[in-house]
Amino acid sequence: MPHRLISPRTASPQELDALVHVLDGADIIVHRLEGTITHWSIGCENMYGWAREEAVGEKVDVLLATRFPEPVEDIHAHLRSRGFWQGEIVHRHKSGYDLHVATRCVLVNLPDGEPAVIQANSDVSALRKAEEAVSAREAHLSSILETVPDAMVVIDQKGKVLSFSTAAEKLFEMTSDQICGRNVSNLMPSPYRSAHDGYIGRYLETGEKRIIGYGRVVTGQRADGSQFPMELHVGEATANGERIFTGFVRDLTSRFKIEEDLRQAQKMEAVGQLTGGLAHDFNNLLTVISGNLEMIEDKLPPGPLRDMLREAQGAATDGAKLTGQLLAFGRRQPLNPRHADLGQLLTGFSDLLRRTLGENIKLSTILSGSEFNVLVDSSQLQNAILNIALNARDAMPKGGSLTTEISSVHLDADYAKMYPEVRSGNFVLISMTDTGSGMTEDVKKRAVEPFFTTKETGSGTGLGLSMVYGFVKQSGGHLQIYSEDGRGTTIRIYLPAIGPTPKASAEDGSAVESPMPRGHEQILVAEDDIRVRRVAVARLSGMGYAVLEADNGRRALEILKDNPEIALLFSDIVMPGGMTGDEVARAARAIRPDIAVLFTSGYSEPALAANEVIPGAQWLRKPYTARELAAKIRDLLDAR
Repeated sequence: MPHRLISPRTASPQELDALVHVLDGADIIVHRLEGTITHWSIGCENMYGWAREEAVGEKVDVLLATRFPEPVEDIHAHLRSRGFWQGEIVHRHKSGYDLHVATRCVLVNLPDGEPAVIQANSDVSALRKAEEAVSAREAHLSSILETVPDAMVVIDQKGKVLSFSTAAEKLFEMTSDQICGRNVSNLMPSPYRSAHDGYIGRYLETGEKRIIGYGRVVTGQRADGSQFPMELHVGEATANGERIFTGFVRDLTSRFKIEEDLRQAQKMEAVGQLTGGLAHDFNNLLTVISGNLEMIEDKLPPGPLRDMLREAQGAATDGAKLTGQLLAFGRRQPLNPRHADLGQLLTGFSDLLRRTLGENIKLSTILSGSEFNVLVDSSQLQNAILNIALNARDAMPKGGSLTTEISSVHLDADYAKMYPEVRSGNFVLISMTDTGSGMTEDVKKRAVEPFFTTKETGSGTGLGLSMVYGFVKQSGGHLQIYSEDGRGTTIRIYLPAIGPTPKASAEDGSAVESPMPRGHEQILVAEDDIRVRRVAVARLSGMGYAVLEADNGRRALEILKDNPEIALLFSDIVMPGGMTGDEVARAARAIRPDIAVLFTSGYSEPALAANEVIPGAQWLRKPYTARELAAKIRDLLDAR
């Protein structure tokens, strides 16, 4: 409902003079509605630098270069309808600098009947500067908290969460709104949760410190209940008479994994040195035994004694093979590396493998590209491949398939960070995938330990994979095992490439790489390995995509239902939580038939692709480079 017009009160000359006299020390201006100044107080002289003689008769908005927060016409309309207007304006001092002014204007009539405005002003420049400084500090602090990798949680003396940084939201997988106002113990697992408030109360009563002022390694709990190690530092401050505690949290999951990998590598190194040394000494003994048996055999006539001696000689030969495997594990076997094309080498070796494996094992060899040049001992490599093939055969007693793929790959810095024993560079990859029984997590951890075997007593020495591991390391390469219980095993051998490389380097000037494909679409990443997921999310975000993430299939489908803008599902094939990647993809297509699907896996691509999991889906084999990921994503999105 519009305001009714208010007739301004007519002020007599005596009243105006009395008002200005009484308030002469205040910052009072009287001016006509069109702006001509009629009264100018001493306070205004001090505030603006203009003497009364200079100001009276001038247009107030011209003299003071007034900047209004809204059109002047609207302010005049407000004055006429309500009789007053107040707000914050900007005036200019006589010296040229700006003043922020809080003003209140009241409409009156001058004795001559003309409307006029009594304007009371207050300089709030210092307040605005202080507010701007506070805002700048807050913005600076906010930018720091947004970018630092450590999470920050602020609580009061009752344990209630007051502040929860962006890094904390990512770490604990919950939003600030979900935790602020609740007790910080919700971020802890039992039994720490129930004891937390007691720690704070004891500290407030006795001053006894357990974490405050110190750094400790504790256990945190995410929104989904999963636990993780974290380093916690707590500081204390007082605000408005209340104590507040600020905790800085650093996720130690990756560090602990790297330390565990390093301990395992050091253990394998120590065991390798021990077994290599023993094998070397044992070979000397076997040389004496075998030599004497040969000499005795030459002097014995045919008969039972000679047959017994030959049996002993055969046992000595088997012992020599055993020590050869120990030397291979200890990286002390004599190697004769030569330039070789692995494509030609393994293709010629396929017939021997086929005869060794038998008819119930389907053997496939795939060459992805050409010129797989390496410097390697060919006979030892064939022996390593044969060992892997025999293990695969034993894992498939009822038959199955063994796929060997050879390709050229580039392991980048991101991959090397996840596996500290790996160096980045160009490699030739031999990937052998079987459809056997697979390995449990415990078996996979011990798979390359010497003499460790899951076979029945007398069925194996437990040195097959140990020999492969030692040979690959001695050749400057890298061995990886991907396996899931009941889903088969993939063993990968990375050997340093020589000669022509998979792609030319821009640094040597031989070629200039094209710009990496980018985009803006929304992508859902489903990956259970948190390290791999973080790398994928970081890479995709760096390419310009909006990225959502899930650590299992069911969570991925929940996110998909709530976010219709998702254009592509990027999913691992093997995940916990009761749903595999192909099941997630089928369910996703049921919800969104047009969604693009890209799978990734540690298994060999041809073996998985043969299952034709979902129409139109593509595969990206781990490890993949950022450029390979960008190209696959862009191809799928452009084909929609």
